[in-house]
Amino acid sequence: MRRKTKLLLAIAVVLILGSIGIFLRDQQTATRLKAGEEVTFFVASDIHYLADSLKDGGEAFKKYVALGDDGRELDYIDEIMRAFIYDIQRKKPEILLVSGDLTNNGEKASHLELKELFKEIEALGTSVYVIPGNHDILNPWATGFKEDQRYATETINDKDFKKIYEDFGYKDAIARDRTTLSYLAAPSEDLWLLMLDTNQYRNNMKDGRPEAGGVIGPKTLAWIKECSDLAKKKNAKIITVMHHNLLDHNEMIQEGYTLDNHKECLTVFEEQGLNIFLSGHIHIQDISSYKPAEGQGKSPIYDIVTSSLNVYPQQYGVLQYSPDREAYDYSTAWVDVEGWSKEAGIVDENINHFKDYSEKSFGKEAYYMAYLALVGLNHYTEEELDWMAKTMEILNIRYFAGKDHDGEEEIKESKGFELWKVAPNSFVKRYLMSILKDQDMEDNRLHMEIRE
Repeated sequence: MRRKTKLLLAIAVVLILGSIGIFLRDQQTATRLKAGEEVTFFVASDIHYLADSLKDGGEAFKKYVALGDDGRELDYIDEIMRAFIYDIQRKKPEILLVSGDLTNNGEKASHLELKELFKEIEALGTSVYVIPGNHDILNPWATGFKEDQRYATETINDKDFKKIYEDFGYKDAIARDRTTLSYLAAPSEDLWLLMLDTNQYRNNMKDGRPEAGGVIGPKTLAWIKECSDLAKKKNAKIITVMHHNLLDHNEMIQEGYTLDNHKECLTVFEEQGLNIFLSGHIHIQDISSYKPAEGQGKSPIYDIVTSSLNVYPQQYGVLQYSPDREAYDYSTAWVDVEGWSKEAGIVDENINHFKDYSEKSFGKEAYYMAYLALVGLNHYTEEELDWMAKTMEILNIRYFAGKDHDGEEEIKESKGFELWKVAPNSFVKRYLMSILKDQDMEDNRLHMEIRE
């Protein structure tokens, strides 16, 4: 009778936990770091890795890179990743967090090659935790390049993603969501990771494109509450990682970037006391904050967007957790491509001076975006077009690096900016003006005190 009662209790627990999607394993076997230890996280987002086996440097690939409008350095992604691993080897962070868009467009070959690079990182002593982005799963744009041809290549589904990256978070999860690829991990006894899959990829193949927007559904929100309650019982703090943004980071670029139901999510997160979010997706370096009403004694909520590792300035976040100082400190660092290339004995003008190369390459894209948008208006002389395009180039470079207010007064006094102020309304003009309206806070550095 006693054995039967125990069995019924066990079944009841499974049913209760299963209903919210939690599959608990022994926390002790999943935890590598003891309570009270300092932890350094590297944060990488939007790697957009393209497998070497899918590109040959031929005409089709060169054309694809040249026509790219978001600044991805796909022709140098292997070198960027090698240099990033070089940084990890030298600086030895305990944990690497990757907040989605691991691959260029969800190519299976890209996932498999990236998996091998993550294995190298773990062999150095750094634990890797990943979540998918909107480009990673069921992506009809998965493409390879050979000579002058582009060809469709195999993509993956959600089950494939979990299988490929099982060693990078999923196998060690202490809780998993039933409806998404979200999971809860406990790399430290007193600091846990809530890794959220916010993507909507079910209709991608039917729609012929990857869905850009993100959402956290009601079942996942209920699961998040249970995860938060569990962490409180274990006296553990939570850092939340997701691909989409919880807060707005630009007044005109929100749809498809900020969570579709961000207000509902913000309410839940505020109630649960979750206040540190690491995201990506928008490719810029930016930090936004939400301050609860005064008198509630609640901490501000921070959404820290780390810029794309594949896009100028090829940087990553560094988050340091210090229990003794009761604080988190976030900063950024550039991938040391030059240092790695020197160490590896590589002789290549672009690689050996990669900071300059990447800035010029990225700046040129912004310059011609503005120039082409203006030249058809027949309003401006060639000299005026150059002034205006140069203004866009400078601002966009600074914006993606999280330094949009550097030299702001000089920009506002420039001939190019004066012309932009009276230019006809357009997307490009609104975008340029929105850069200077980002007044929230410093975007490359943040000190956050821990409040119980």
